[in-house]
Amino acid sequence: MARAAVPGPGSARLRPARDEIAMRVLLVVLGLWLVATVALPLWSLLSKSFQDFNGNFVGLANYARYVSTPSLLASFWNSLSIALVTTAIVIPLAFVYAYALTRSCMRWKGLFQALALIPILAPSLLAAIALIYLFGNQGFLKSLLFGNSIYGPLGIVIAQVFYCFPHALMILVTALAMADARLYEAASALGASRTRTFLTVTLPGAKYGVISASFVVFTLVVTDFGIAKVIGGRFNVLATDVYKQVVGQQNFEMGAVVGMMLLLPAVLAFVADRIVQRRQVAVLSARAVPLEPRPSPLRDWILLVYCTTIAALLLTILGVAAWGSLIKFWPYNLTLTLANYEFDKFDASGWSAYFNSLELAAWTAICGTAVVFLGAYLIEKSRGFGAGRAIVQLLAMLPLAVPGLVLGLAYIFFFNARWNPLGFVYATMAILVINTVAHFYTVSHLTAVTALKQLDAEFESVGASLKVPFWTTLWRVTIPVCSPAILDIFVYLFVNAMTTVSAVIFLYSTNSKLASITVVNMDEAGFTAAAAAMAMTIVATSAVVKLVHLALNTLLARTTHAWRRRTR
Repeated sequence: MARAAVPGPGSARLRPARDEIAMRVLLVVLGLWLVATVALPLWSLLSKSFQDFNGNFVGLANYARYVSTPSLLASFWNSLSIALVTTAIVIPLAFVYAYALTRSCMRWKGLFQALALIPILAPSLLAAIALIYLFGNQGFLKSLLFGNSIYGPLGIVIAQVFYCFPHALMILVTALAMADARLYEAASALGASRTRTFLTVTLPGAKYGVISASFVVFTLVVTDFGIAKVIGGRFNVLATDVYKQVVGQQNFEMGAVVGMMLLLPAVLAFVADRIVQRRQVAVLSARAVPLEPRPSPLRDWILLVYCTTIAALLLTILGVAAWGSLIKFWPYNLTLTLANYEFDKFDASGWSAYFNSLELAAWTAICGTAVVFLGAYLIEKSRGFGAGRAIVQLLAMLPLAVPGLVLGLAYIFFFNARWNPLGFVYATMAILVINTVAHFYTVSHLTAVTALKQLDAEFESVGASLKVPFWTTLWRVTIPVCSPAILDIFVYLFVNAMTTVSAVIFLYSTNSKLASITVVNMDEAGFTAAAAAMAMTIVATSAVVKLVHLALNTLLARTTHAWRRRTR
């Protein structure tokens, strides 16, 4: 028994042969699923970009035509410029906000952090709708633009700042939360000023978080479709060009080329982020002393005012959208009404689109959580089969670099091909579920892997020595211990399935139209109030799910996970 409790390769020898075979078979199945849902569709997209209308190979002719078309090439530079400007605005704003949450003693930190994360619960285009109410042709604050139009790069940047702020904030809060107090004590002992300490200790310690947040924001902006579609006007970007080529002109070959151009910045940002993370060194050592902020009345007051301002602006965007959804006729008749929530009057799908989104979110969360956690378990806890595990791990990381719009376009070429036996799922709810799980697979996978790495390998070793099948150990030990992470994955998939637009814009049918797609269609048809109402319905649903998630986490912490709390 003493030998059986030692983790490592020995546990592989102790594990029954049938368990090893079963785990390897499941790994192969997972790998084939990732190949069919990510790798092969992307290959189909790449192949389509080298073909003409009849499917004949034409080499780089489509790319040459793209480069020689000024309007198409201009959208590429427009996307890059918008992404760079947005990143330059979001990162400083989020850094100061994160600094206030982690390095100050201001009051109501939990409240401010919760308020800053509200945009995650909404579709990206909600901010664009709110800006139209405020600064559009009939907006109350139109005069503040001094003759400039909100329809174009200005509106896109403002809406993207709202949408991307919480994503950058979460990364920067994590980066700033880890600090060694000894470094600050040494800087103080050497007589360094607060500014010098910030520049030589705080910033270097958080630089990898800043860089990672920058890449995340850059990628989100380049690949977003909803904001540019609603408020972009005649300012073309890559995401809207893909939509116009495929839906508007039925030019699938050029759509594939634009899709590959959209994939290029995202892949480059992903690769750069991976390189930066490999160079990252540990910030905290075993002898590190956690940094505890000290009160500074002036600093804490300034940061409180700053966070209040940012939170107020975020709530204003959300509040304007909510108010607009309850107004009869903006801005002439401001009487409150619920008529805008009678969706059957504005779109043929009506409320069925909302219930389709609920169905998509539920199936995505249930199936996705099961596939993701089991896959992460097989990669982390199996022994041997190193090449297979490495390949599956690589495939699991691939979706992180693929924009949703590109993946959705790739699904058209792959699942709609005549030779594909999987074509029966096309234009069904099943393909929406598969696409959504594949699109958000990597973040969920990393969450599961992080939770599993915290478990000692002795659990599997003891189970193997007792001749207990691995699925018994998984069900009785691993899943209960990792239940908080499993809940996080479930909610992450559910909320993203409710709010996603770009990943499913090409794949829905009349019977599977989603609420987020209906928002786009209503706004395009001129029913802005109804679009705002549908967007607020999505926000309310996501908020309720998040509140239930918090309640369940609290219940777990007090009951089955009470052992995590130390008693003195």
